[in-house]
Parts: sequence; C-alpha cells; structure tokens
Amino acid sequence: MLDKTYAPAEIESRLYRQWESSGVFGAEPSGGKTPFCIMIPPPNVTGSLHMGHALTFTIQDMLIRYRRMTGRDALWQPGTDHAGIATQMVVERQLAAEALTRHDLGREGFIERVWKWKAESGGAITLQLRRLGASLDWPRERFTMDSGLDLAVRKAFVALHKDGLIYRDKRLVNWDPKLHTAISDLEVEQREVKGRMWYFKYPVKGEAGVFLTVATTRPETMLGDSGVAVHPEDERYRHLIGKSVVLPLVGREIPIVGDDYADPEKGTGAVKITPAHDFNDFEVGKRHDLAQINVLDRDAKLNEAVPEAYRGLDRFVARDKVVADMEALGLLEKIEENPMTQPFGDRSGVVIEPWLTDQWFVDAAELAKDAIAAVEDGRTKFVPETWSKTYFEWMRNIQPWCISRQIWWGHQVPAWYGPDGAIFVEMTEEAALAAAKAKYGKDDIVLLRDPDVLDTWFSSALWPFSTLGWPEETPELARYYPTDVLVTGFDIIFFWVARMMMMGLRFMGDVPFRTVYIHALVRDEKGQKMSKSKGNVIDPLGLIDSYGADALRFTLAAMAAQGRDVKMSESRVQGYRNFATKLWNAARFCEMNECRLEPAYKPDQAQHAVNRWVAGKLSETVAAVGEGLETYKFNEAAGAAYQFVWGTFCDWYLEIAKPLLTGEDEAVKAETRATAAWVLNEVLKLLHPFMPYITEELWAKSAAVPRGQLIVEAWPQAGAIDAAATADVDWVVALITAIRSARAEVNVPPGAKTALLVREADADSRRRLADYGPVVERLARVETIADAPAGDAAKGAMQIVLGAATVLIPLAGVIDIAQEKARLAKELKRLDGEVERFDKKLANEKFIAAAPEEIVAEQREKRADALLQRQKVREALARIETF
Repeated sequence: MLDKTYAPAEIESRLYRQWESSGVFGAEPSGGKTPFCIMIPPPNVTGSLHMGHALTFTIQDMLIRYRRMTGRDALWQPGTDHAGIATQMVVERQLAAEALTRHDLGREGFIERVWKWKAESGGAITLQLRRLGASLDWPRERFTMDSGLDLAVRKAFVALHKDGLIYRDKRLVNWDPKLHTAISDLEVEQREVKGRMWYFKYPVKGEAGVFLTVATTRPETMLGDSGVAVHPEDERYRHLIGKSVVLPLVGREIPIVGDDYADPEKGTGAVKITPAHDFNDFEVGKRHDLAQINVLDRDAKLNEAVPEAYRGLDRFVARDKVVADMEALGLLEKIEENPMTQPFGDRSGVVIEPWLTDQWFVDAAELAKDAIAAVEDGRTKFVPETWSKTYFEWMRNIQPWCISRQIWWGHQVPAWYGPDGAIFVEMTEEAALAAAKAKYGKDDIVLLRDPDVLDTWFSSALWPFSTLGWPEETPELARYYPTDVLVTGFDIIFFWVARMMMMGLRFMGDVPFRTVYIHALVRDEKGQKMSKSKGNVIDPLGLIDSYGADALRFTLAAMAAQGRDVKMSESRVQGYRNFATKLWNAARFCEMNECRLEPAYKPDQAQHAVNRWVAGKLSETVAAVGEGLETYKFNEAAGAAYQFVWGTFCDWYLEIAKPLLTGEDEAVKAETRATAAWVLNEVLKLLHPFMPYITEELWAKSAAVPRGQLIVEAWPQAGAIDAAATADVDWVVALITAIRSARAEVNVPPGAKTALLVREADADSRRRLADYGPVVERLARVETIADAPAGDAAKGAMQIVLGAATVLIPLAGVIDIAQEKARLAKELKRLDGEVERFDKKLANEKFIAAAPEEIVAEQREKRADALLQRQKVREALARIETF
C-alpha cells in the first residue's frame, strides 16, 4: 500500500544507489543500438552545485533518459575539471592557515598536496549531481589531470607547435597582480565604479605655448606613453599629425599619429597611446610602430622604466603622485567624475592590469577557419539558431589565445630551454634532450623546463575526444565521436564551445557535436541576475532538501523556453512539488480502486467512450512530449505532460470515472480499472525523464508483481485516436469548464447548485447532454438540465455558447445581482487605473533608458497580466449587465 504522502527524502538516495549499483547508467559500446552521446561540461573540482548547474544537468539528464528509453545506446560522459587557479587558491588558503606558502613546499611538494586535497575533498559536486538524479556513466569518469588526458594535452600541444600554430610571443594579457598570473577573459569581472577622468596638457615640440590635451582614466600609465593619436579627419588636429609632443615628467618625445581609433566626440579627441598597458592602444601601437614600454612589474608596482621618483610605488600611489606633479607643473587642465567599468579578478578581487609579457599563444584565427565553415554548412547547429551569430562574430574577430599561466597546478608546458634560450617542444624530457643533443652536437646539455602551466580551457578544448581515449584509437572514440548534443550556457560559447570546435576539427577531422543547445540564465523571480551581493542566490540543494529533486527538475524543465531566461523562485518549486503530490495521490486512488495493469488490455479496443477518450488524449500527449524533447523545446514537453497528468487524467478522467469504478456494470468497471492502470503506467514512462525518482518509485509499487526498473523501459508509443469519443468528451469537458468559469466570475458560492437550461442545441449536443448529463450535474454543480421555457428565458441568467448549443444558468436567488454588478464595476475601474499606470511608465523614455532590463520586462509582464484580468472582468460584467 502506498504511503499517504510522498516523502522524496526517504526514497531518493535509495533509488539512486539502486540505479547506480545495477549499472543502468552505463553505455553499451559492444551492443547493436544506435549510439547517442552527451559530454558533460566538466564542473570545477572545487565547485558546488548552483542553479546554472541544476538547469544544464537537468536538461542533459532528460535527454539521456529519453534516449535510453527510445532504444539508443546512451553515453553521458562524466568528469571534472582541475580548475587550475581556483584549486591552487583553495590549497594555498589551507597552507596559509598553517603559516606556510607553496614556496615552502616547493613545486613537487605543493602538487602532491593538491592531489591529496583532491582525493579527500575534491569532487563534492559529483555527489551533488547524484542528488539531482543525474544518470551519468560514472565508471567512465575522467579528470582533466588524469594520465590519459595529460597525454592528450601534451600530444595536442606538441602537434600544434610543430605546425606553427602554437608559439611564444610578447603580447598584452589580463594580468592578476595578486595571483601573479595571466588569466582568461572569463575570469575577469567587469564592475561599475565611480572613476575619474584627468585632462593632461602635453607640450607640442617646437611650438611654445601650444599644448595637446589628452584625457585619461589611468594617469600612472602616462609614464609609458609612446604616442598620441588623433582622428585623421579631425580638423582641430590634422595639422599636428607627424609632429611630436614632449611627454611631461619623463621628457621623452612621442609622435602624434592619425588613427581612426581616436574618437573626435569623446574626451578631447586626442588619445594618449600606451601600447604596453591597454589592449586598444596595443593595436594602435602595432599599426604605427610605436614603442611598447612596460612600466609595471608583476605586483603592479612601477618598475625601472620610469623616472626614479616613481620607481617601486604601487600603481595607485603612483597615480596620486603623477596627478600632483602634473598639477604642480600647470599641466593638469581639469578633473571630471567618470562612471566606468573596471576589470577585477573574479577570484583575487583586485584590479586586473593589461600587462605586456612573454606567453604561449595559439594561432586561433587559423584554427577558427574550419570551425566557422562547420557551422556555416550545418555540420554543427546552434539551438536557438540566433546564437550562431554570436559565435560567428567572435570567431571572425578572434585574437591569439594566451594559453600559459604562471601557477603550479595544471598541465605543465612541454617545453624546455637550452643554454642559449633555444626552445625544445617535445612529448617528454628525454625527447627534448635528444633534440638538444642534435642541435648542440654534445651530450652534457642542461635544459630548463618552462615553469608555466596551460590554461584550463586548453585541456577542456580536447574533452569530447580525450575522454574517449584519444590519442589512442579506441572503440569508444570510433563509436561515440562526434557526439550528438552539447548543452551549455551562452557565457562559454567563446571559451569552450568555439575551442572544442577548433580542436575537434583539427585532431579528429570532424566537429565534436552535431547540435549545441544554449540555455538561458537562471535569474531570481524578478528577473535579476543572482549574486551574493544582492542576497538573491537560490541554492538548488536547499530546494531539493525542502521539495525533492523531482520538483526542482520539473520546474527547470517547465521554464526552459528557448531564448528566455528562467525566473526562479521557491514558490514555483513548491508548486511543482504539488504536482508530484497530485501524481502520488492519483496512484493511491488507482490502488484503492484496485486498478491493476492487465497484460491483455488494449486501449483501442475499449468499449466505453471515456476510456477511448483518455487513451486518445494520452496518445496526443506522447507525441507532444516526444516532439518537445526532440526539438529542445523542454518547456513545451513539460507543459504537455503537466496538462495531461494534472488536467486530463487527474481532474477529468478520474473524476468522470469514479461512478464507473463503483457502479454495478462489472464489464465497464473492469475496463475502467484496466484503463486507469494502463494510463498511469504510461504516464510514469512519460514523466520519467523529468521526474525520475517519483516515477521509479510508483513504477515498482504500482505493479501487481515485481518487474524491472522504469529507467530501462521503452518510451510509450502514440496509439490510435477515436475521433468521435474525443469530440464527445472534449465537448462535455468544455461545457463543465465554461460553467465553472462563469460561476466563478460572478461569485456564485461554491456549494450552490444551479439549473442548466438548454435554449438551442443541435442533435449532437443533445445526445451528449443525454449521455453525460449525470457527469455535468456532478462536476458543474448543476441540479437539473432541462429545455429553457418559452419567452424571455435569458432574463436573470448567464448565457454560455458552446458550438451549436446555447445554455443558460439562472442566477435569481443565487447571488445578489445588483451587488455583483457593483463589485465588478469597481474592479474594472481599478484595473483600468492599473493599465493606465503601466502605460504611462512604459511610455516614459527616461524610465526605459535608465531602468535595468529585467525591471522593464517585469513592468511589461505586469501590464499584460492586468490586461488579461481586465478582459475577464469585462466579460463577467457583460454576462450580467442584461439582468
């Protein structure tokens, strides 16, 4: 007997252990099924489950469970990323608590300490994924630092280097002066700050009293200026192009160049150019062959390249001194407040510096050519398709990819330096020594290995094929590559998706995935991005604790509309927990009414129209859910399942079937029991990808005899639809719905019964009323059904038109009509005011320009809701205005 209430906490861990121990998550490489493969976006080994994870992994699990049930050999490849900087910081914090640094341990000792941490504490997120119900093929789990992936990384690096696609160069990078390493754009957080704009006057050489005024937000970098740019068409400055200014405080002559980068409408129209400390200036400097003068060290302190008075000063201390010194010279024209965005390291929290340094780079522009073509010709498709434009825009303007990091935890660059600085890139130190011996012609060569490690995204770029055994030619690689679909967020299209495309095409000769599904952001219920500072972060694990994994999963699925952000709130999850409860109660109802699955039962042979109707509705739903999952319209798939289970099955079929289940016609009773059991059985299959726990539990407990696990059952098939039964019962459902809606609109007391008068009706409508009269009476709170008397029958009655039938609900004596008219008129006036208020706000251009996008969207949604409510009140008022 099923428990009275569904208690997810009691069954989830038990069922997950059952699934995992029975091996049902595993792929079958040697089987005859058609393969289907999804690669997990490997979460950081330091990470914990957040709402973005919950969305992407729920979507992937739905697809995997669905494909298993449709007969595919489904591989969901698990694994975690070593997360170089994040992991190193975790361990360094532990060392700091022991009054130690990584330098106290040395490189080897520190790396041993990281591996120890990983073994003891790393990978907590994989346990959290299990709580979500993620059915990954866990025995195949990979780690981006394991031996196989390390081999793949070295193989790729060496091959790209030998092909001239990896090289060492001096370029600008995002430099973190606290962590002392280059970082990727993804690790840079742009923050709104209240900055300043300083206007400095640079003396024009040879023209006494003539100055060129430049505006800067970073005065300290002026010490590294090597030019001033003006727009070549700017009439104010055209005559100065080709001349020079004398850089104050330094005394260096720097040229005035004409370049389109200078915006005549911004600042003074003249721009100081510091190629070693600004990404845009770097490009201007290359165009005009300007000197690259690095004035900062790795701590963001001023170095030996500046006048002695500034050497060793912190960049911000130096800023104040530069401003004071320029003011003392009379060369500070003015200072303005300047709201601006400033780059911060997302982990260190300090301001990031564009810094000129020697690093390893990948020729991304060359690799991007094939990756662009693969999307252009449809070998890989983006869903929604609009994201392909974002992909193309970035790929067609791609810059060299800096892949070296100045930390210890990660894949160490397989490069060794000879005594004269020659570089030997090889798979092993032995191979590098052999190459050095060949070059130098002697044996006693001492090589120094490059201390840098590779960007985490380099190893992640190989993930779709390195996890399958590459560079070895494994059966898994031949079977599962290319993979079918990648599910990920838009924020890593550049950092991961594009790079996997480049590497997959380079080393495998084919795209890494056929489809890229880009999901939206999960925001709070007001549409704001979640952040700790706002205090609006929603913890998925807390929601699982409170409402169960199935409720969270179904919420995410129901809200995963293509191209639309998910507005998450605890109340939504609570609502879908109620859906799980509804399903549980429906199963208890079936159990209490002895509804057992009959092996010989065939829904298309059912005699009672209601049973044929529900079978047809189920067939429609099976088709709709399958279509939604096939086309990545998860909200439509979840919506179709929800509407059928809650509405059609629970609220209509079981209610209509109650007298059939307790009646005296044994044949109808038996058929209805079998139908209810069969529908419930198919519903559990249909809902399993969305709500795996409750469906697996009910599958086991609703069976008359023990049977296999639901997770490996076949997906339900759409069957025949009886058009006549569908039309009849749909009409009855529509009539009852219309009566209930009309009663609610005018506040008829729920317990009050009313008459139903038929004024006009064709033969089909009258037959349906005759066949289903008792159902209408019971479910619509109708006391009697009769023909309307001659004369003005509509007086004091609400009118409902349904197809070829017109029926009346007399209200005299049921409600106070005058009072109800007054109430509705008052409500209509209130809603008119609401709509007018929203219209004024949304017509205010200042509000639209200044308000955050999510606030504007919220106001538009509220206006739409008010319009809908107003229309309903108008209709209700129209129903009784003639009374």
